[in-house]
Amino acid sequence: MKDGIVDVRSQHAVAATIDRLEARARAAGLMVFARIDFSGDAGRAGLAMRPMQALLFGNPRAGTPILAAAPHAGLDLPLRALAWEDASGAVWISSNTADYVGRRHDVPEPLLGPLQGAGGLIAAAARADEPTG
Repeated sequence: MKDGIVDVRSQHAVAATIDRLEARARAAGLMVFARIDFSGDAGRAGLAMRPMQALLFGNPRAGTPILAAAPHAGLDLPLRALAWEDASGAVWISSNTADYVGRRHDVPEPLLGPLQGAGGLIAAAARADEPTG
């Protein structure tokens, strides 16, 4: 683990991993703010890169108090997860830890609790044994 970054090995292709995370986020009552297809955008620009997509998701009831207390946290909120394929063809899904966001932006610790649940959604999206919900 790099400082503040968690990488989880996915058992699915990049697009399927993000599909699964999006479904889980919506099922948990979270908002999906954006989906970015980096590799698709690169292809449309005539450039090649391995598959890579990001999902921005969260809950304004959890994020707004954080942003009010620490406006720079908007650099890392809403939450985001990045699914990417490495040179060997393995797919990973990466995200910042809640503790990292807290340290980076001096967020009061009691406000970080709601961010902790994202790791479970990400891990479930990466697993082979979890049906899309």
